[in-house]
Amino acid sequence: MSDHTVLHVKGRVLLGPEETGDELWVVGGRITHSRPAGARDVRTVTGWVLPGLVDAHCHVGLDHAGAVDAATTEKQAVEDRDAGALLLRDAGSPADTRWTDDRADLPKIIRAGRHIARTRRYIRNFAHEIEPDELVGYVAREAARGDGWVKLVGDWIDRDAGDLTACWPREAVDAAIAEAHRLGARVTAHCFAEVALRDLVEAGIDCVEHATGLTEDTVPLFAEHGVAIVPTLVNIATFPQLAAPGAAKYPRWAAHMNRLHERRYDTVRAAYDAGVPVFVGTDAGGSLAHGLVAAEVAELVKAGIPALDALSATAWAARRWLGRPVLEEGAPADLVVYDEDPRADVRVLAAPRRIVLDGHVVR
Repeated sequence: MSDHTVLHVKGRVLLGPEETGDELWVVGGRITHSRPAGARDVRTVTGWVLPGLVDAHCHVGLDHAGAVDAATTEKQAVEDRDAGALLLRDAGSPADTRWTDDRADLPKIIRAGRHIARTRRYIRNFAHEIEPDELVGYVAREAARGDGWVKLVGDWIDRDAGDLTACWPREAVDAAIAEAHRLGARVTAHCFAEVALRDLVEAGIDCVEHATGLTEDTVPLFAEHGVAIVPTLVNIATFPQLAAPGAAKYPRWAAHMNRLHERRYDTVRAAYDAGVPVFVGTDAGGSLAHGLVAAEVAELVKAGIPALDALSATAWAARRWLGRPVLEEGAPADLVVYDEDPRADVRVLAAPRRIVLDGHVVR
């Protein structure tokens, strides 16, 4: 489609969970809800229309061994795009992926810089591995490198303890989160276990990834402070496979991981019921493939979140949480078209009919 082509999208335009329209137009890569005067070169797309989906936890430019080359990065981004995920929050990557911002055919990325972890307490080649007295400085560095987010590793296996333990003392967390907020960045943290959650929330953290360690004591705390979670259930499903090889050497850790896995759906549903904001993220890019956004929405529904709210967690609510527009007048034309109503059955998300990025039909 040339830059002069007007795109006419009609059928059912899902402007919000309960708000629909019959059509929209795309002119110069932007949405308008008024028919443009004198439009001659018009292309029409029909179906059920959603704003581009959000994967709020993935890792573009990363695989199981660390940073990847540009060709692999492009392949990852295309896999997400073709699944309908047009806005990605990259929750930590050692790779410089800024070059993708110049590609109109690739998803838009909100970066959290590189993971910040305790020495020898995370996956090799992924993170800055530092000590607590360095944390504030590294937070400032990654706040400058990212797009308004910083990513901490809140807990990991402590080989001396033989189990998951918190990575940072409370005073370091307090100072680090305060520094990020001073610099205008929000903070999120990887947390599998229970032990680090209270300190992080009371220190003012904005989001927690995975959050499998939520309990009846900490769920109300998250709700009170408005701390969001991104459960990454498609990743949590792999906990038994992660735990099995280490069970002989670290039996407490393996048993703990299995318990967190067994109660994962109950944990997410309890958080949702308490009013904790829940958003869709897949954790793609470490050991998981990209393009799993539809599978994660289905997992939220399986956990007991109503379908419309699970859909909003990757569409309207997710975009607003990240400060990006949906399908309003003048917004960039990033949208996905389906043959059926995804509100009635979220499995529809697995089969996008058309994908439009900045007004261009890319698939």
